[in-house]
Amino acid sequence: MQKLLLGVDRLSTWLGQLFAWAIVLLTLSISWEVFSRYVLGKPHAWMLDVQIMLYGVLFMMAGAYTLSKNGHVRGDVLYGFFRPRTQASLDLALYLLFFLPGVIAMTWAGWSFFTESLAIREQTFNADPIPVYPFKFFIPLAGAILLLQGLVEIARCVICIRQGEWPSRGQDVEEVDVDKLKAMVNVKDEDIQALDKFVTREGAAR
Repeated sequence: MQKLLLGVDRLSTWLGQLFAWAIVLLTLSISWEVFSRYVLGKPHAWMLDVQIMLYGVLFMMAGAYTLSKNGHVRGDVLYGFFRPRTQASLDLALYLLFFLPGVIAMTWAGWSFFTESLAIREQTFNADPIPVYPFKFFIPLAGAILLLQGLVEIARCVICIRQGEWPSRGQDVEEVDVDKLKAMVNVKDEDIQALDKFVTREGAAR
């Protein structure tokens, strides 16, 4: 079971990292459009639509990745004090009551939006129209991947309720652990305090 859960984590991580490159394309497109508009005097009517679609794809495809890293914002003022079983029970109830209905509805409706858009070959409304249906395809795709990752999180809740502790999950980018960083470079708190005093003394002397 743990291998299956971590396998889905790896899939969500891979997709998140893949579509993170959309931010590079978005940056390049914005930079080029600014140069083309203000230096060459040749603006493109379709460029804003492309930028909006790229940002939408980036945002949607990051959902499963963020969930796999337990990175979504939560009101954890009290949550962090609960025992793992209590946390898992609360999470499980919220997944069943709110997450599953919402994501299933998004995926179902997103597929309808995509098929209808594809059927009429929907385009944007500007001087230089571009297709919309490729972008709308990412709505059900993101919903399906998010739903798969959500099922993994539900399984983790059940495992935690049974075993009393959270199962491990895949790691990717972590926040800086100051204590771990100090241990790696062999810096002690006394050294930092001495440096602070030295800087303060030098600043006062100037």
